[in-house]
Amino acid sequence: MSVRAQQRERTRQELLRVSRLLFADRGYGAVSLSEIVEAAGVTKGALYHLFASKADLFRAVLEQVQREVGETVARTADAHDDPWTRLTAGCRAFLAASTAPGVQRIMLVDGPAVLGWNEWRALDEQTSARHLAEALTELIGAGVIAPQPVAPLTHLLSGAMNEAALWLASTGDPASLPDTQAALARLLEALRTA
Repeated sequence: MSVRAQQRERTRQELLRVSRLLFADRGYGAVSLSEIVEAAGVTKGALYHLFASKADLFRAVLEQVQREVGETVARTADAHDDPWTRLTAGCRAFLAASTAPGVQRIMLVDGPAVLGWNEWRALDEQTSARHLAEALTELIGAGVIAPQPVAPLTHLLSGAMNEAALWLASTGDPASLPDTQAALARLLEALRTA
């Protein structure tokens, strides 16, 4: 990698780091590009060389957050041998990861508002929803869950977990997480074959 490419990547990473902190703390609408470039120690020209707009910069931050949440879910799920335990552990991990205030604001509140529901959903499907679909496919194949189309089931469960995460964000009460995880466990248990 050339010196110029290395500098460009350092600038990009610094803009992502600073933007993520500001967006997480105050929300997309309350943060200006001037604040971002000042905090990152770069010019607006440098920002525009890397990102077409504030929304484009936010998209990159959101992708980073969603990728990290997806990696946490996958790592937690993959720590278990039993497919059912992988599913339930991954779902619990998603709710737990989503309770971090910066994650909530960026991923669940500002993400759909800034990018629009369809683009936000497409990003979600590349990470957490993809892992969920793979787990459900495996469980259906093993006969643990009754045969059924995976896509609608994935969307229903993903929507339920995203809504639960939003609700957890609105309560501001960390003690609500165990109750929410227990409710999700009961919902998932209803999918199991007798």
